[in-house]
Amino acid sequence: MIRIQRAGERYPGGDLPAGIETRHALSFGPHYDPDNLRFGALLACNEERLAPGAGFDEHPHSHTEIVTWVVEGELTHHDTAGHTTVVRPGDLQRLSSAGGVRHVERNDADVPLVFVQMWLAPLSPGGEPSYEVVRGLGEPYELPEADARLHVHRPAAGGSVAVPAADFAYVHVVRGTLRLDDGTAGTGSGEEVAAGDAVRLTDAGDRTLVATADAEVLIWEMRDWRKALG
Repeated sequence: MIRIQRAGERYPGGDLPAGIETRHALSFGPHYDPDNLRFGALLACNEERLAPGAGFDEHPHSHTEIVTWVVEGELTHHDTAGHTTVVRPGDLQRLSSAGGVRHVERNDADVPLVFVQMWLAPLSPGGEPSYEVVRGLGEPYELPEADARLHVHRPAAGGSVAVPAADFAYVHVVRGTLRLDDGTAGTGSGEEVAAGDAVRLTDAGDRTLVATADAEVLIWEMRDWRKALG
């Protein structure tokens, strides 16, 4: 199965007067959709835009793996486990909230901040919170806690990207445009996707994305959690 969700189909959120604009790909907060609660291990994929000085005050999380990819600007992070960091474009941040942690996310810079935040369900709840930042991520990021792997690609126009033949594959277009092949020719002869669009693939076999302009794309490769739990 292949489903394309266009940028304009995301649920709007955030607090515009406070300088926070959010676009949710999955059911979130007041936008409850029983048919769109999760995809594989993915519970949320939020596009966030924070004006200078804007941010999310201290708030709790638990039993969630939170992965953040900064697109533009600088994200300042504080949490109750004692971590204070600044995350920049090309850096990946992971917060394993485990049994419970509180954190603050802010744009303390004088330029707009854009980031993509993804929440994944862990295979086992509880435990101690953990945190890391990978500077200049170049390799696929392994997230064994959710039996998932994140691939980051930046193909130039004409370049191609392989979509893993996983139980669940989730593609988020950060910038640029790409064409998803139709599963037969493998030459990018199918639907075109652009910034903010997402593609969900379930047992869809090998697929290829061909960049029709310079692009950046995030791809989650996820195993069916029911298999992982035996």
